[in-house]
Amino acid sequence: MIDVLKKLFSGEDNTIPEQNDPRQLAIAATALMVQLSRVDQSEDQSERDTIIDCAIRTQSITREEATTILANARADAEDATSLYEFTEKLNANLDQAGKAEILENIWRVAFADGRIDKYEEHMIRRVAELLHLNHREYMECRHRAEIAMSS
Repeated sequence: MIDVLKKLFSGEDNTIPEQNDPRQLAIAATALMVQLSRVDQSEDQSERDTIIDCAIRTQSITREEATTILANARADAEDATSLYEFTEKLNANLDQAGKAEILENIWRVAFADGRIDKYEEHMIRRVAELLHLNHREYMECRHRAEIAMSS
């Protein structure tokens, strides 16, 4: 991604990457889930499995494609300086329902290990704000994710 920006600003590349590329949106959404799984300093397999399951369910892709997206998102999350770079893409291309679906998936990742850490909850609240979701939408997403993860 940094190479693309360097080329763009240096004039080497006259093409601008398509902003609403579904793969880039999937990577941005998955990177937010990865960031959440790392916020409590104990990323575990149940969280990674939940991230892959969410990608398969919402993006209608294969497990192999979801695993590739997860690998790309993990790399992007490593290089990320803020959540804004991911939420900006999502805000530009998704409606409220699409953004709420992403927040619900983030809640699912939080519930995957059986506990909600205070840092996870704080980060989810921040993501909701950056996605311009109100408190009611935030709570509805949490409720739907909690029900889905308990069944």
